[in-house]
Amino acid sequence: MGHEIRRVRVEIQGAVQGVGFRPYVYRLAAELGLAGWVLNDSRGVFIEAEGPVFRLERFLERLPRETPPRARVLSIQVDWLDPAGYSGFEIRHSEREGEKTALVLPDIATCARCLAEILDPGDRRYRYPFTNCTDCGPRFTIVEALPYDRPNTTMRRFRMCPACQAEYENPLDRRFHAQPNACPRCGPTLAFYARTSVPEGEAEDHPDFPRRLGEYARTAMGEHALQEAARALRAGQIVAVKGLGGFHLMVDARNAEAIARLRARKPRRDKPFALMAKDLTQIHILCYVSPEAEALLAGPEAPIVLLPRRAGAPVAPNVAPDNPYLGVMLPYTPLHHLLLRELDFPVVATSGNLTDEPICTDEKEAARRLARVADALLIHNRPIARHVDDSVMILMDGEPRMLRRARGFAPLPILVNRTLPTILAVGGHLKNTIALSVGCQIFLSQHIGDLDTAEALAAFERVIMDFLRLYEAEPVAIAHDLHPDYASTIWAQRAAAGDLPQPLGARTPLPLIPVQHHHAHLVACLADHQAEGPALGVTWDGTGYGLDGTIWGGEFLLGDARGFHRVATLRPFRLPGGEAAIHAPSRVAFALLWELGGDAAVEWDHLAPIRALRPVERQALARMVARGVNAPLTSSMGRLFDAVAALLDLRQEVTFEGQAAMALEFAADPSETRAYPFPLCENPKMEGPAWILDWEPLLRAILEDLRCGVEREKIAARFHNALVQAIVQVAREIGESRVALSGGCFQNRLLTERAARRLREAGFTVLIHRQIPPNDGGISLGQILIAAAHLEGAS
Repeated sequence: MGHEIRRVRVEIQGAVQGVGFRPYVYRLAAELGLAGWVLNDSRGVFIEAEGPVFRLERFLERLPRETPPRARVLSIQVDWLDPAGYSGFEIRHSEREGEKTALVLPDIATCARCLAEILDPGDRRYRYPFTNCTDCGPRFTIVEALPYDRPNTTMRRFRMCPACQAEYENPLDRRFHAQPNACPRCGPTLAFYARTSVPEGEAEDHPDFPRRLGEYARTAMGEHALQEAARALRAGQIVAVKGLGGFHLMVDARNAEAIARLRARKPRRDKPFALMAKDLTQIHILCYVSPEAEALLAGPEAPIVLLPRRAGAPVAPNVAPDNPYLGVMLPYTPLHHLLLRELDFPVVATSGNLTDEPICTDEKEAARRLARVADALLIHNRPIARHVDDSVMILMDGEPRMLRRARGFAPLPILVNRTLPTILAVGGHLKNTIALSVGCQIFLSQHIGDLDTAEALAAFERVIMDFLRLYEAEPVAIAHDLHPDYASTIWAQRAAAGDLPQPLGARTPLPLIPVQHHHAHLVACLADHQAEGPALGVTWDGTGYGLDGTIWGGEFLLGDARGFHRVATLRPFRLPGGEAAIHAPSRVAFALLWELGGDAAVEWDHLAPIRALRPVERQALARMVARGVNAPLTSSMGRLFDAVAALLDLRQEVTFEGQAAMALEFAADPSETRAYPFPLCENPKMEGPAWILDWEPLLRAILEDLRCGVEREKIAARFHNALVQAIVQVAREIGESRVALSGGCFQNRLLTERAARRLREAGFTVLIHRQIPPNDGGISLGQILIAAAHLEGAS
C-alpha cells in the first residue's frame, strides 16, 4: 500500500510568500523523489505532489517542520487524489485569482549572510546599500498588490541584470524569487542633497534625481553620497535619511547643540529621541543589556528597545531628558549598516516628520515638509509603497512587550478561533491604528499616530484604503470609538454615509458600531492572549468617552467581547479647562485640592501646583470647578498621576502625552514598601458601578508627607504601592480569576510588574499585553471583536 502512486493537493496559508517557501518545497520534493509543482497565488502557496504514498506521507510530515526561518504557517489543507502523471517537479508562475488571504510579510532586518556580502571587498555586492535575499529586506513597504511578485512591488521598474536574474530563477539560490533582488549594476542607488546653490559638477540630470529638490541641490551620488552624509553628520548637521518605511532625521547623538537645533526645528521640546547604534558592543556602552534584550535587538524585527541608561553613557543629556531609559536599535538595512560603520558613533534616528505629522516617504515630500528641519537629504530611488515607523518594545514582567507596533510586525494578523464578518475598525484618536478582519484573521495596521493634523488624517485614510485594496475586502460594518468628536469617529460616519471616495463608496450605506473605549482595551488584551470568556479588565489611561458622557480612565470592567459591567471606578473629579488640563498637571492638582479645601485652596502657596498658577488663574479655575462650567467630570487614572506629579513639583505642564506620569514613575524609590490609603467604598448612588476608589485619603496622606518633608522619591513609591493594593483589593472583591491589565497607564513598568506580582501571589491569572500595545494602538483590535460579537448577536 505504501508503494501505491497517489497525488496530494496541498493549500498552505500564512506568511509563505517572499520567504523562500517555494524553493524549500522544491528542494524537499526533489530530495524525496516526488513529481508535481508549487506556486503562489493570492491565498497562499499551492502544491501538487505525486509519488509513492510512503514518500508523500514523509513529505507532509516534514513540510510544516522544516520551513524557512521567516515563514509562518497558519493552516495546511490536504486532499488525496489519483495520480496525474507528472514528470519532474517544477515551480510555476503565480496565479492571481481568488480571495486575498495570503499574508504580507513585514520588512525584515538585514540577515547575517547579506551583511557579510556587503562587507566583503571581493563580493559583487560590496558596500551595496540595497542588498537583500529571501531571508531579509523590504516586504510590506514595497508590495502594492497580492500575490507578492516583483510586478506587484515598487521594484518592478528595476530590470534585473543577467547575474541577478540567474539568482532569481535558480531554485537552489537563496535569492530565488527574492522580489527586491538587485545589485549595483541594476538596482536602486543613493543621492545626497545639501542646502547649497551649487549642484553637483556638470553631470546631467538623473531621471530619478533632479539637480535640485526644493531648497536642496544634488552634490553626490552612489558611494559618494554615503560619504557626504557621514561627513555632514560628523559636522553636526541634521540629515534626513530615506530608509525602508520613510525618512529618519539623524544627528550625532553626542552633540547636544545639534540635538537642541533638531528639537527646536521639529519641534519636539522634551520627548525622548530614539538612537541607532552600530552594533551590540556600542549599545552595551550606552545601556545595561540583558541576554533577552540582546536577542530582541538583534532579531529579524530589530525594534527600538527601551533599556536602562548607563551612568556616563556617551550621549548628550538632551537625547532623553530626565529619563533613565534610552530607546536604542541596531541598523536594520544595509544602508544603515554602512552609514553607522562610517561614523562609529551612535546617532539620533527619529521619525522624519514635523511633530504630529506622519513620516515622509517620498523625497519631494521630504524636501518640502522637512525644509525647515533638515540641513541635508540622503535619498534613494526605490519607491516606498506605504509609511511604516520603527516598532518600540520594552522588557517588562520577564517578557518583551509592544509599545508601538509597526516595522517588523505589521501587518501580520492576530488569529482568532472562528470566522469573523469582514469589519473595518478605525481605532481611537491618539496612537491610532486601524484593523480589518478577513476570515479568522485580524490585520492590524502599522502605527499611524495622533490624528491632530490634516497630514495625519490623510495618512489615516491612505492606510484604510490601502488595506481594503490589498485584501480586496468589502466591510459589512465599521467599528469606531464612542467619542463623538474623535477624527476617526467623524471619518467613520462619513464613510458609512457614502461621503467618501472608493473603495468604500460603492458599498454604502454601512452600519456603524460604536465601541466604548475601555471595553475595547479589555477585549484587545484578551485577544492578545487568545483568551475566551470574561475577565476583570483594569483599564487605566488618560481619556476615554464613557457610556454616561463623562471622561472615563480609572476603570474596572468585568466582561468580554459580548459586553461588560463597570464594577468599579476612580472617584470622579473635575478637569478645569477640559482639554487644557491635559497639558497642565497643575490644573488637575488644583481641582483635587479645591475638592479638599474649597476656595481656600487658592491661597495654598506652600504647594507647588498652586504657586505655578497666577492669582487670576486660580480664581478662574475655582469658578470653573465650583460651577462645573468648562470643567468636565473624569475618573481618569492618568490625570491622577498628573496631579500627584504636580504636587511633587515634577511637572506643572507637559509637552507630550504621559510626561508627568513618566516623571512620577522614574522618581519612585523601588525599595519603599509603604502604601498610602486608597479605600474601596460602596457607591452610595443607585446608578453606576458598585464600588468607588476614593482618592481623598490618598491625597491627604501625600499632603501630610509633604508637610513633614518626606522625600518625593518615597512619596512617588507610596503612591504606586497604593494603586497596586487597590487593584488587588478590587480583584478580590469581584472574584473573577482572570485579571487583564490594559490602557496607557500599564506602560509604567513599576506599576505593571508590582501589580502582576501581587495579583499572582493572591491567586489570580494575569493578562498583560505582549504583541499588541496596551495604549490606544491596540483598541482597533478590540473594536473588531466587539463589533463582530454585536453582529453575531443580532443575526
